[in-house]
Amino acid sequence: MPTPTKGPRLGGGPAHQRRMLANLSVSLFEHKSIKTTFTKAKRLQPYAERLVTFAKAGDLASRRKVQGLIAGNSRTNKSVVHELFTVIGPAMANREGGYTRITKIGNRPGDNAPMAVIELVMEPVSPKQAVVAEAEAVAETAADEAPAAEEADEAVEVEETAETADKADDDK
Repeated sequence: MPTPTKGPRLGGGPAHQRRMLANLSVSLFEHKSIKTTFTKAKRLQPYAERLVTFAKAGDLASRRKVQGLIAGNSRTNKSVVHELFTVIGPAMANREGGYTRITKIGNRPGDNAPMAVIELVMEPVSPKQAVVAEAEAVAETAADEAPAAEEADEAVEVEETAETADKADDDK
């Protein structure tokens, strides 16, 4: 049995939390940015990023999984799933995580609740990040080759030492 979420469930039970996260994620994917309380934004972030990861996979099983999580029988939600898989997923193809961004915007007048804007990060991955990733890959392959070269050098030194010892024995 899965362990329940600790702390308050956004003002309701587990079913209410699931539907609220589904509705918030639909609004996020539809409008690309939404304004909500900071607590709801923090709960929404991993949920929405998981859905974007499914959209990046793009296969039928992932589409059905996302439809089951957020679509229900609503035509609007089904169109959002279509947009998620045809627009948002391919746009995030080069990004390895961090599909959303939360920005605090102060407190709400009235109840003084901390508010935040959660938005999709639609900017392409910067070329600098791509160059850094490529350099890390090259350094990793060089590090893998370096121990092999050192082992070969050690083997040659051992052979030379053995030959020197043999010559010394022959001279005696």
